[in-house]
Amino acid sequence: MVLKLTNYFSNDPDFMSLLTILEFPDPRLRKRASPVSVVDDTLRNTINDMFETMYNAPGIGLAATQVDIHKRLLVLDVSENKDAPMVFINPEIEVLDSEPMGYEEGCLSVPGYFDMVNRPRKILVQALDKNGTEFELEAEGLLAVCIQHEVDHLDGKLFVDYLSILKRQRIKNKLLKDQKQRVNV
Repeated sequence: MVLKLTNYFSNDPDFMSLLTILEFPDPRLRKRASPVSVVDDTLRNTINDMFETMYNAPGIGLAATQVDIHKRLLVLDVSENKDAPMVFINPEIEVLDSEPMGYEEGCLSVPGYFDMVNRPRKILVQALDKNGTEFELEAEGLLAVCIQHEVDHLDGKLFVDYLSILKRQRIKNKLLKDQKQRVNV
């Protein structure tokens, strides 16, 4: 039997790898991401890896900060069939309708926890796509929630920051216990 090994640092755009998702309360999740200065094949490979990681998790959004890449980059796909991937590089949000909309949010960096978070109902996001082309998008509903959630990550903020101190501490203690048990297994 002959095994073909693929070089991890391959320039093959079809080769993707799963990235490690940081979990709360990891302090790296609090680091503010820097703007992306160059959109190139290296960044596009990172985008591919982020999509593979997000779909595998499974999730509907992933910010680069969550995989210990502190660049202003996020990917998401809120479609039912997971066939509408979206890339936002250096996203900037403008609130179009500030009336709060409550939505039960979860997070790949806070596994197993969901809670109600109020966010603006409608937003306008300006960003670059995977080719470095500028675009604008009006978003509402789940798409608006997801974009705001992921941009919060780029600013070092987590959805648990919207919860009471008591809830946040309980979640932190439980996740630390779970992480410790995984290490000791």
